[in-house]
Amino acid sequence: MLTSKQRAQLRSLANSQETIVHIGKGGITENIVKQAADALKARELIKCRVLENSMLTAREACDEMARLTGAEPVQVIGTRFVIYKENREKPGIQLVK
Repeated sequence: MLTSKQRAQLRSLANSQETIVHIGKGGITENIVKQAADALKARELIKCRVLENSMLTAREACDEMARLTGAEPVQVIGTRFVIYKENREKPGIQLVK
């Protein structure tokens, strides 16, 4: 579970990141989950976007994607959300304590 300081740190890091995963009309498919899981393994922190034609809200998509990938929800703003999953094999982000 992330602390409020860790969430703030991750939100700050996410500001400069490009959106990696786009969730459209088909919702969260197996391919979308795989794309997100692969990105989390490589980067630990990813930004996703729910497109206008999706039936999901960004909050719903964030919660579902975090559950399916084992990640932690970090932030939801508008149609975008950020999730984090520590890579224990190859850590990249050093979180504050």
